[in-house]
Amino acid sequence: MEGINSTADFYRDEAVDLMQEYTICESLSRRESPYIKVLECPRTYAESVISLLDGSGLLGRGTRLCEVGGGYGSLMKGLLESAGGRIDRVVMVDLSSHLLERQRRALEPWASKVSFVNGDIETLSSVLSENDLVIVNEVIGDLPTWVGIDGGHLPGEIDRLADRYDLDLPRTGRFNFNMGAVRLVEALCRGRSAAFITEHSSDPIMPPGMDYLARGLETDGYPREIRLAGHREYTIRFSHLAAVARYFGRDFETGNLAEMVGIADSPRNRAVFLGRMTGSDEQEVRYELLDHIREYRWMIIRQAGVDLPSDHG
Repeated sequence: MEGINSTADFYRDEAVDLMQEYTICESLSRRESPYIKVLECPRTYAESVISLLDGSGLLGRGTRLCEVGGGYGSLMKGLLESAGGRIDRVVMVDLSSHLLERQRRALEPWASKVSFVNGDIETLSSVLSENDLVIVNEVIGDLPTWVGIDGGHLPGEIDRLADRYDLDLPRTGRFNFNMGAVRLVEALCRGRSAAFITEHSSDPIMPPGMDYLARGLETDGYPREIRLAGHREYTIRFSHLAAVARYFGRDFETGNLAEMVGIADSPRNRAVFLGRMTGSDEQEVRYELLDHIREYRWMIIRQAGVDLPSDHG
């Protein structure tokens, strides 16, 4: 049945428990995590993000950060612990007042530079433009998705977006479309902020030498439903986000999250994944991490030819 899937009521009204769903950020948030211990080069998720942002010139002195849907605040806490001297101010935006309170507690040591906004990012585009870098980590799949679209009869809004950004859409059969994700990237590209985005992708790319991770992935390249406790979210077609960035003349980079956190091809990874080896705690943790992270992508979007942020000192 055709319609729009929204998680807004779930996050606005529920006391959300993120531990009921597997997230890469939380799994790699603590040095004592068993998931970190199976990495070839053990480091936290925040440290991996900092390394990527540094390589793109996006975490300079005086950075003004905004994180959308920051969960328990684990990523921002890690960023402030490791790079707080370079971060001038932080804005945390979340639809969930419950999660916003968790973030407030997690970021208490940096209270003087952190502010919190309870609201829907789709109506807060002005907040995005006031920052150098917007982080949208493992949350863009929660934005409204138009599901069950008949390719032969596209809704007017979808038809307009496809035409404007030259999006590849099926003209037969039914498919899902990441309407909210496209709108958010539009808003980001109309402003001056750079963006760092991660999510499950419907068009995943495998790390070098690890094409075997694609085994068993059931994807036709278009968003699929992910059923979670009390709500549904959808994978993201990153090629559509890239098309929007390209339309606005933005530079962008993208890659597999496994490579970003330091997972590389190794005999152990290959054996555990292909053999579905879960006979020990270490094997079970390694397999679970590989099985989840293989579908994730990251994307950086920024102004063409400009290294952001500038020094606001």
